[in-house]
Amino acid sequence: MSELRHPPGTFDVLPADSAPWEGLIRAFARVVEAAGYGLILTPTFEDLAVFKRVGESTDVVRKEMYDFEDKGGRHIALRPEMTASVARAFIQHRPPLPWKSWYAGSNFRYERPQAGRFREFHQVGIEAFGSADPDLDVEVMSLGWEFYTAAGITRRELLLNSLGDGTCRPAYRALLLAYLESHRDELCEEHQIRLEENPLRVLDCKKPACQKVVAGAPRQLDHLCDDCAAHFARVKNGLGALQIPYTVDSKLVRGLDYYTRTTFEYAGLGLESAQNALGGGGRYDGLVSAMGGPDTPGVGFALGVERILLAVEAEGGTDRLAAGRGLDVFVVDFGGSGGDAGRDLTALLRAAGLRADRAFDGRSPKAQFKAADRSGARLALVVGPDEAAGGTVAIKDLQTSADQVSVPVADVVAEVRQRLG
Repeated sequence: MSELRHPPGTFDVLPADSAPWEGLIRAFARVVEAAGYGLILTPTFEDLAVFKRVGESTDVVRKEMYDFEDKGGRHIALRPEMTASVARAFIQHRPPLPWKSWYAGSNFRYERPQAGRFREFHQVGIEAFGSADPDLDVEVMSLGWEFYTAAGITRRELLLNSLGDGTCRPAYRALLLAYLESHRDELCEEHQIRLEENPLRVLDCKKPACQKVVAGAPRQLDHLCDDCAAHFARVKNGLGALQIPYTVDSKLVRGLDYYTRTTFEYAGLGLESAQNALGGGGRYDGLVSAMGGPDTPGVGFALGVERILLAVEAEGGTDRLAAGRGLDVFVVDFGGSGGDAGRDLTALLRAAGLRADRAFDGRSPKAQFKAADRSGARLALVVGPDEAAGGTVAIKDLQTSADQVSVPVADVVAEVRQRLG
């Protein structure tokens, strides 16, 4: 029988390696909750219509989405992104506005696995519904910027664009389509076939043939209506006031169809340029109504956890994210109590809010001390025959060569806290 393994494009994160993941999500929660965003949990799978309504012309929906018929005959899709699920939850539950939420979870896309890109991947993100104020766009972008600072990513760039809205985008789309039609034979094969379906997708194409044509294409930024131009000016003004550097990129359209006005992307400059996108987002004022809900503006972003961890590693390692997790104390019990002392002492420490573990199965003192060293705990609390007889506990610092000292059991919690600072 062949060995069972995780599916292609997925991976396991074992406890020894998961501390940076925990630290990253903790850091994200601290940043966004300080701005009024609350955690939302949505299903990993949704009715297929949730995603088809927001991006039927995109590769994410057409080529990469995992969809299937369940045992009840329902057409289901594993979520390829989070915003549509959050929008569906908003429409279903109608919370009071403005509504700010944050999330962390898995998404699924069938694509070729490569560095920082997997078939199951993880994102953190925020969504804010109920305000068309450009200052909210600035808040959203600034929270992403602040989070990268908290994660230890200093070499990053914010790319910014405006895609206009229902007033000015149709005229620009027609202008762009006419230009691309005149260069159809020069485009990549896919966009020669699908050009009319969504000409803006050509702007996002990474193939050299399309990039060469796009270099001379008209820009949406030159054809914004007055309202969109004023919105974009206010966004740039806000970023400047917060001293967040940005680069205007007129070709930035993102990979989904629901964006309007502000679009943005964060790039990690410590990664190779082809794989340096750390996440992004933008405004999606028509998304809720397109999904059958009330006309409600929204803005948000999603950030790729795997890619962020690569960027953190490229800038000196993930120790900063891992800090704060691990054991305080490991209990070593060979005092002849049959494990009672180790059991009770561990429970006492945990009840006092300390992180404590112990060995099981009546292991030898040597084996227990090896387990203590492997645990990463700062201190070992030792109950040998002498300690058991005297009602004391020996405290040994596992990170220094200091001699161990004995204290009464009643004083052990206070002594441990003092030593841990």
